Amino acid sequence: MRKSSAAADAGAQTFATARKRLRLWVAFVFGFSFFLNLLTFVGPLYMLQVYERVMTSRSQETLLALTVIAGFLLVAYAAMEMIRFRILVRAGLEFDAGLARPLFNRILRLKLAEPESNPEPLLRDAERIREFLTGPGLLALLDAPWVPLFLLICFLFHPYLGLVALIGTLTIFLLAILNEVLTRKPLTDATTAARIANGFAASALTHADLVQSMGMETALRDTWTEARQSVLHNQSVASDRSGSILALSRFIRMALQIAILGTGALLALDQQITPGIMIVASIMMGRALSPVEQAVGQWRGFIQARQSYRRLSELFVRVAQDTARTAHPKPHGKLEIDKVSARIPGSNDLALKGVSVSLDPGECLAVLGTSGSGKSTLLRHLAGTLTPAAGTIRLDGTELAHWPSSQLGALTGYMPQSSTLFIGTVAQNIARFQPDATDKEIIAAAYLSGAYDMIKGLPEAFETEVGHNGDRLSGGQRQRVALARAVFRVPKLLILDEPNSNLDTAGEEALIKCIMALRHLKTTVVVATHRSNLVATSSKVMVLERGAVQKLLETADAVKAPTESGTPLTPKAQGGTA
Repeated sequence: MRKSSAAADAGAQTFATARKRLRLWVAFVFGFSFFLNLLTFVGPLYMLQVYERVMTSRSQETLLALTVIAGFLLVAYAAMEMIRFRILVRAGLEFDAGLARPLFNRILRLKLAEPESNPEPLLRDAERIREFLTGPGLLALLDAPWVPLFLLICFLFHPYLGLVALIGTLTIFLLAILNEVLTRKPLTDATTAARIANGFAASALTHADLVQSMGMETALRDTWTEARQSVLHNQSVASDRSGSILALSRFIRMALQIAILGTGALLALDQQITPGIMIVASIMMGRALSPVEQAVGQWRGFIQARQSYRRLSELFVRVAQDTARTAHPKPHGKLEIDKVSARIPGSNDLALKGVSVSLDPGECLAVLGTSGSGKSTLLRHLAGTLTPAAGTIRLDGTELAHWPSSQLGALTGYMPQSSTLFIGTVAQNIARFQPDATDKEIIAAAYLSGAYDMIKGLPEAFETEVGHNGDRLSGGQRQRVALARAVFRVPKLLILDEPNSNLDTAGEEALIKCIMALRHLKTTVVVATHRSNLVATSSKVMVLERGAVQKLLETADAVKAPTESGTPLTPKAQGGTA
């Protein structure tokens, strides 16, 4: 998707702000972790003092004092650990909340610009990062930089003890790096394959009735299974390699425990250290190895979080933020289409070629043409979901791209070929999920569209749940609710793409009355159709062929314009128009 460098910089700045805040939180927790790691010395030091002082002096008072001090420090450790965890939780929530709205907007614009893309997994990337912030993986990474502190203590006990601990830590650290190298490619390939397989499955499930009725279930299942095999293969390769390295690291850790105890025993027999130091050194080495070993075990989660972070960063650079624009006065509805051309996605071929027409407020344009002639593409450009490759589209003299998107959306009613409804009630769908919509406005839209009686007959009337994509309603009912949504708050520009494809006779009559009523209210209407009764409501007829205007007729001349089947259109007398 092309955009200016300034837009790219703005997108990058949005993500950079959230990233900066996240880094501040993590930096604070990193410093906080220093004191937590200091408090982990409480157990070993307590044990050392018991061995060196209490057992030799046999003083109960010393034991009591040491126990009270150790207990107090352990309470402080628990409180600080709880605070650290809560800080990370809030850091994740802030990161997620800061990106939620701009992320949703960018994913929506990416889908509009690249219809073949599947940006849905990007919505889960922010959640994956948030989960990593509160998981054991990040805690291991925050504790790992303090490993040298524990190694230093081992060296202070005796150089040989420090050397054993250092060799063990470096070995497990190298295993972590090896784990990254060996699992990076299969994990990346598995993620890519999973997106393809899940997208294919989602498409099949969306059209489950078509799959079942046409006997495609077995073929699609086998195709999906083949796609899944790539996912499973790469995941199994990554898991096998990661599991082998994890098992090796645990073996090395247990071997090192034996090695340091054996070394400490030799030094104690040689009277170079005390038995207490031998035990404490073993604990210190275990504490030094623990973050490194945890990092090895959590490496897959770290890789996934890093991939999610990279994808979000690329998205915010790739897709520009919505430019703040000055609101314009409410338009009268004059629509001007001036030499508009559009390219077919992924091709240099043109879907529209220099289309021009002008409509005054209250006029209606019927767009005719065979399948693939560019009707839907033209209507999508008028709705503002696509940007012309050349030419301009103006509403009251202002280009559509120069209107604030929220204001233009409120002024426009759009009904695409697929009358998709969103999960919620009929009333919510008609109101476009606007929180300030009133019952009076919802009912007015239902009356205007002619759907009021149909909606009253639903099980819960306006409170009826429509289900996923409106599956609980019939095709005709979905179209009538979609029409009510399109005319909500009486738009100044109404765009209808095959609005009567699923309508019965009563539904078509209601649609015609709705168009005529809106024309009386000075709403500009553009409708793509194959049926003559809708042409009768129009003041102009445009015939498209291969993206170019073949004919542009007044309604009186529409009787000469052929339909897709080649049958002349004969407008019926509707509202005095002939």
